[in-house]
Amino acid sequence: MRGEIPSKKKIAFPISDGLQQYLDKYNRKIDIPLQYSDLLRHQESIPLLDLDGDDTLWRTVFYSAQDHTEISKYLKLIYAYLKTDGDVEVLEHLSIDRIDFCTFGNTQPFRIRIINRLNDNYDHFYIKKSDASRVYGLELENLVSPNRFNYFLNRETLIEEHIAGIPGDEFIKHNLNVNAFNQIRIAKEFIKFNERCFVRLLGDMRSYNYVVDVTPDIEGSQFRLRAIDFDQQSYEGRKSFYLPQYFKDNNPIIFLGINHMSPKTVEQYQFEERSLIARRVKTTRRKLRELFRIMVVDKLSSDAKIEQLKEELTAHHRTKAFLSCDSMGEIVRTNFILLLQKDFKQSIDFSKIA
Repeated sequence: MRGEIPSKKKIAFPISDGLQQYLDKYNRKIDIPLQYSDLLRHQESIPLLDLDGDDTLWRTVFYSAQDHTEISKYLKLIYAYLKTDGDVEVLEHLSIDRIDFCTFGNTQPFRIRIINRLNDNYDHFYIKKSDASRVYGLELENLVSPNRFNYFLNRETLIEEHIAGIPGDEFIKHNLNVNAFNQIRIAKEFIKFNERCFVRLLGDMRSYNYVVDVTPDIEGSQFRLRAIDFDQQSYEGRKSFYLPQYFKDNNPIIFLGINHMSPKTVEQYQFEERSLIARRVKTTRRKLRELFRIMVVDKLSSDAKIEQLKEELTAHHRTKAFLSCDSMGEIVRTNFILLLQKDFKQSIDFSKIA
């Protein structure tokens, strides 16, 4: 199976006035002096190693005493917005334990580890450079997926809550050797995740760009795949880029489906997930309509990528509905219209993938 990779490094797009107003209306904006650029003032850094002593590709950064005091104060305030709607009473027992910087990826995020001194419990959140593509990805995730989480725009800075789960690449490496019952559930969830990504055109779901949330159940466990990287929301021109099934590092889960599921069963799970997405779209219709009104006029990709995706989706869905689209926002909206009209078709052909 051919693995899809981005054609070039993702371009960051500015937050338009329309999107700014939308975020302000729905309380997704805060105003705190600390910005992403302030965290770049670190004086030194060391590699962050995992429990096995391997390099994580994150670096723990250190600041001067004065900068550390100021930065810590504002980071704790940001955490209060994420968790308690800005109630500063929680700040008294919080301390910033560590700040890590990711040297790869488009947004080059900072990950903040914060500790409650009363019980030594810790949590994380992220500080990133703002990007319209990512904001649309985050908002669509909250509107049409089964997942909810907090995020804020702070002028030129994006703040995101941590999404808990086992990183997909680690899960595939260590957690697939389970009983057949759980393997079927894992394959089923991948089919549903594949569907959720393709409907809303969220790309680049290689195994390290999602996590697996595992919930013990009466018999076996329940699994949910959750995207954690939203940079590639409707940016690339290749249709296959929006289908996690085409990334080779997801093959081990695909093989579970080959071993345990018939094409008819796969179609059933796809239909179930499309029906659930359609139900969520109907319940968030007013807010989604507002978002698309802005998204269709925002520039989120190049003209060449837009034309390529229009052509590939036209062939895939066997409809001319995409030919009149002039933006990535219009393409995503058309995908949802097809979903509501039950004209959205997509199937996983395991025989071709293998």
